[in-house]
Amino acid sequence: MAIKDEMAAELRDALKTGDKARAAVIRQVETEVSRAKSEPGFSGAIDDGLYVRVIGSYTKKMAKAREEYLGYGEKGASRADALGFEIDYLSRWMPSVIGEAETRAIVEAAIAELAVEDPKMAGRVVGHIMKSGTEGIDGGLVNRIVREVLGVE
Repeated sequence: MAIKDEMAAELRDALKTGDKARAAVIRQVETEVSRAKSEPGFSGAIDDGLYVRVIGSYTKKMAKAREEYLGYGEKGASRADALGFEIDYLSRWMPSVIGEAETRAIVEAAIAELAVEDPKMAGRVVGHIMKSGTEGIDGGLVNRIVREVLGVE
């Protein structure tokens, strides 16, 4: 079943059961998809790929916002919990993310392959890894590990 159809069924179920949090997150994703479709230059199909990109972008924004709310202590705790629910709920439509240990192995292999020792070449290593098309790799994590391994300050 396509993500769009799955989300429509989930929305109907959420409305029937009175699950406001689930209905709100599904509606927000649909809004984000509509925005993506109406952007200048959009010519792609409305398929699972679009939904995965939109959900990925949305969860990334919500994760960043959640961290900020957690920094507010008790005042932001309830909103941080709500954002945590949204992220967890939408994660089932996201491709699995490679863990830190696997990412570290990929980084070390790329550094060896490119024979890089100079910390100034960190960007080249990150670019090489990201262009390799490895499914589920987190660019931020790759960047952090490359900098750590090469000793970039």
